[in-house]
Amino acid sequence: MPLNIQAHQQTLPQFLSTLEPAGTRDWGDISAIVMNASRACKAISLGIAYGALGGVTGDYQAEAGQSINVQGETQKKLDVLSNNMFIHCTESGGQLAGMASEELTLPHQIPAPLKRGRFLLLFDPLDGSSNIDINTSVGTIFSILRCPESHVDGDVSEADFLQEGHAQVGAGYAIYGPSTMLVLALGQDVNGFTLDPRMGEFVLTHPSMRIATETQEFAINASNSRFWEAPISRYVDECLAGKSGARGKDFNMRWIGSLVAETHRILMRGGVFIYPRDTKDLSKPGRLRLLYETNPIGLVVEWAGGRASTGEMPMLQATAKSLHQRIGFVFGSRSEVERIERYHATISAAEPFL
Repeated sequence: MPLNIQAHQQTLPQFLSTLEPAGTRDWGDISAIVMNASRACKAISLGIAYGALGGVTGDYQAEAGQSINVQGETQKKLDVLSNNMFIHCTESGGQLAGMASEELTLPHQIPAPLKRGRFLLLFDPLDGSSNIDINTSVGTIFSILRCPESHVDGDVSEADFLQEGHAQVGAGYAIYGPSTMLVLALGQDVNGFTLDPRMGEFVLTHPSMRIATETQEFAINASNSRFWEAPISRYVDECLAGKSGARGKDFNMRWIGSLVAETHRILMRGGVFIYPRDTKDLSKPGRLRLLYETNPIGLVVEWAGGRASTGEMPMLQATAKSLHQRIGFVFGSRSEVERIERYHATISAAEPFL
């Protein structure tokens, strides 16, 4: 097939070289981190594309047997390979003081003699990896923070990463589907790039992405309905009641089981995603990880004109207490998320969350 890149379309390096948001310090370092992350995403995309042909499907077997990560989840082969690839592509750039991964118990230190920088990188190397074996879209999520000055020249600690979401200087995700796309939140804007496999470059195809304010589509794992708190039950019941109910319109329900895939659908056509805290396991105040998933996705959503919330407060104001903290997450079309927040604020005190 001949190349069909239009003259007005920019490759990712061209886009980053001309962006330089006003008031953003160290833009060269930030753009270099993004470029290195994009290299990792290209490599992960290639590994996923080979599927069973490349021997990368199935569970990862460590020397001691089946491998369980810090989240208590069985690791897939591609979880481990993607994590290693992300570290390999980013640690030697000289911009990072350290990084943290959903797959690692502790922060990853930049090893000597590599140069250390002034930023922190957090990532979920392969979101939705349980879908790999059934050939469903999966993704990568990452977040960029400034490192506290006290640890720029030494080893980073867990506390260095425990920053509120609004402190992120950039975030993004890659989605590995029929095409591979990289969606970046940089400079208060959200832009989408599609990987052209013929030239090995991400090309700007979706500039200034915006989330529709109104929607008739919601995503939730309905099998957990018996564990939901009252505001969530009320919201879902009203959606299911359709035109004959209080909302006066019909809704469609979706559930993919991949946060990146859910996010991308909502960016492209609107909707609301709900993965609330519930009573299923009271030791976990939610299912998704604050630092690796909800903060970076929250930044993308907010900068695309949507709303990201815990259900009760803005997600980007949530305070992280530990590296692998979980939290409830509601995001998408602003009007629907605000409705859920109102329900949380007005539900009777006689129906408290346990």
